[in-house]
Amino acid sequence: MAEKKRERAGGLPPARPGTESSAKPAVENSGSETLSHNSLSENISKPEDTKTMPAQGMRTDTQMEGVTVIGEAVRRVLPERAEFVIEVTATALSAAQALRDNQMKTMQVSQAVNALGVQPADIQTISLKVHGLYSPVMQSLPAYAGMPQIGQAGFSPYAAGPVLQPDVQSGGSYHAANTLRVNVREPGRAGEIADAAARAGATVTGAFCFRPADEATARRAALEAAGNDARKKAEVLATAAGKKVGDAVAISEDIVASNGIYTALRATMPFAFGAGAQEVAGELEYYARVSANFRFQ
Repeated sequence: MAEKKRERAGGLPPARPGTESSAKPAVENSGSETLSHNSLSENISKPEDTKTMPAQGMRTDTQMEGVTVIGEAVRRVLPERAEFVIEVTATALSAAQALRDNQMKTMQVSQAVNALGVQPADIQTISLKVHGLYSPVMQSLPAYAGMPQIGQAGFSPYAAGPVLQPDVQSGGSYHAANTLRVNVREPGRAGEIADAAARAGATVTGAFCFRPADEATARRAALEAAGNDARKKAEVLATAAGKKVGDAVAISEDIVASNGIYTALRATMPFAFGAGAQEVAGELEYYARVSANFRFQ
């Protein structure tokens, strides 16, 4: 009985159903099975059968033999027109009256700038808005029996914060606002025309914008010059490396338009010009920057 228990404790476990055929070769042919495992491990460890995956992705990027350069160019042109935005407002007891008053006021502004050479077609409406004016419902109440007076602001001396009151339209008051763009064909007179519009009742909003007659041509010229500069730089670098420049494989561009050095100085040092300094339209600068990758031949 002890031998049977010892055999049962140290012997092989009984085979499960369905696995008897696979377990027998492992016991009977243990030597041949070990040999086959060793040969399999040797085949796996061969360098030619080993496949390594790249760390950053599923595929490796092949580097192109070439050169990357940045080309720059600046083209300066004189402005031939200017633009600025004005707003004309009017308030009345009805929406119709507010629109009529606004139209009459707009005609007065147009006549004022037309006298200085601005054509009627050069004044364009951007937006026309009409909205009602609102005021608090509760008006000021008189003091009674020693109680403090409640004002229109809605503050109570006993409350921790302001008392919020609903708003309603006050007696049918309406506000009309007409926003217009003024095109000035003589850039040197932009300040004079803006002053005339303000005296006639308009409000000048935003900054002046100076433009050439054909802005697309100025931008295209700056980009072409920057592209040529990038090509020349690539040829210089390739010659120094003993190579020749091939085709461009990637190009990116950026272009910035400004009002020139005068505007930059006026913005950084306004005290040097003074509040009453005359508005001068300087040169317009178009700075183009091109980044290009060229392949070596």
